[in-house]
Amino acid sequence: MGKTALITGATSGIGKACATILAKNNYDLIITGRRNERLQELKLQLEKECQTQITTLCFDVRNREETINSLSSLNNNQKKVNLLINNAGLAVGINPIDQGDFEDWDRMIDTNVTGLLNVSKTVIPWLKESENPHIINIGSIAGKEVYPNGNVYCASKHAVDAISKAMRLDLVRHNIKVTNIAPGLVETEFSNVRFYGDKEKADQVYVGMDPLTPEDIADTIWFCASRPVHVNIADVLILPAAQANSVTVIRK
Repeated sequence: MGKTALITGATSGIGKACATILAKNNYDLIITGRRNERLQELKLQLEKECQTQITTLCFDVRNREETINSLSSLNNNQKKVNLLINNAGLAVGINPIDQGDFEDWDRMIDTNVTGLLNVSKTVIPWLKESENPHIINIGSIAGKEVYPNGNVYCASKHAVDAISKAMRLDLVRHNIKVTNIAPGLVETEFSNVRFYGDKEKADQVYVGMDPLTPEDIADTIWFCASRPVHVNIADVLILPAAQANSVTVIRK
């Protein structure tokens, strides 16, 4: 029997790289995101290259009603999900907490925490009925330690870390494996979003060092997902070689 993975935030970066590696390994996919044009482009590409079935759902994980309705629109066969990758997430702004923006805070918490919960609550009943079910949550080194001006983003990723641990406790009786992936610096659209589209500032984040790529993270996720049924990789902190912690980065 084939396997099906549901990936949130699949329009770019880590989510797109996960979709690619899973399609190459014969997974059918349900890819979600807010940019429908990109979802359709990825669907056409992967169906052509990998001979796999791709379903797209365009919605914002922050909107609970929209999330539930979109996911519920899947037919019974599509709901036979084996792997859920909660990848949708972002950082906005890099201000000290006394200068933070309420809208930025809401956007981060609603996407990184509430969005993950909206999707998980809907999909977990399907996982309970599937073979070798697995949830992989994309956290961050920011969920392991707090850095200056990271305040609310770090809090949101600490929440993801805690939710992953709680899921593992609550879902082990259903044989659902739970993995938390905590990357360091990865070159994606992440910094561009954080700096409100200021590409010059975003590019400075990676100057003088070799950051991780989305494919690096996807390779790690594939390793976790492809372990034998009795093996669960619970928590992975993955850094570029030049990074020792959230603030210690050696640049050339």
